[in-house]
Amino acid sequence: MTNNYANATKMSITLDNETLKELNSVAAELGENKSGIIQKALTYYFDKLDEKIADKRLDNLEVGN
Repeated sequence: MTNNYANATKMSITLDNETLKELNSVAAELGENKSGIIQKALTYYFDKLDEKIADKRLDNLEVGN
């Protein structure tokens, strides 16, 4: 995934202190910006949610819902 900010929207988020500390640490360690890390994390999370939704739909089909 590339960070293409030409088609991007700025927004503000609130993170607890521990999450922010970890984000800062990971960004520094990897030499990446925080926005890119958050974008990658959300993409990964949405992929996992898609799997969960697909599994739920299959389960519903199996029980006849």
